[in-house]
Amino acid sequence: MINSRKYVLAAVALAATVTLSACSTGVSGGSGETAGTTAPSASAEAQFNDADVMFAQMMIPHHEQAVEMSDIILAKDGIDEQVTDLAQQIKDAQGPEITQLNDWLDAWGADADMGGMDHGMDGMMSEEDMEVLESASGAEASTLFLEQMIEHHKGAVEMAETEIAEGENQDAIEMAETIVSTQSEEIAVMENLLGSL
Repeated sequence: MINSRKYVLAAVALAATVTLSACSTGVSGGSGETAGTTAPSASAEAQFNDADVMFAQMMIPHHEQAVEMSDIILAKDGIDEQVTDLAQQIKDAQGPEITQLNDWLDAWGADADMGGMDHGMDGMMSEEDMEVLESASGAEASTLFLEQMIEHHKGAVEMAETEIAEGENQDAIEMAETIVSTQSEEIAVMENLLGSL
């Protein structure tokens, strides 16, 4: 009797496991809430709207330029250590976000290319701005990087706030909230650094 009861309980547990795994892998629509049974990236496919797509399409080139600006300053000699530390921090944070944003666009069947509209976005530097940063050196380069990155971050914060207000995808909204929080803090740090250089 005891053994047969164990077999029944085991069979019930096995059936429940199979049912749960089938539910977690076969659903791509709905609320996207599967009680933690799917990977975080999987929920990106669940719900999204045009605001989510626009957020990803605009934030990718925006982040890519921030990484490029950071690379420029990191390659220079005679740059204040606090500035290079900040540039490395920006690069380390935004590189993985670019990958995630591209993954979402792939999942949503959307094109990452916005057709050359990059420089119309808030905070984006022009080619001339980038050339000036490239040619600057020492304290001038440190100051210029901070001034440009403050404006760049302000643009990113505005874009992220739009996503929070208008987006539907929870993962994208969470990234936007992180961008608002971290980049607002970095703006404050950069403004303080400008005053001390």
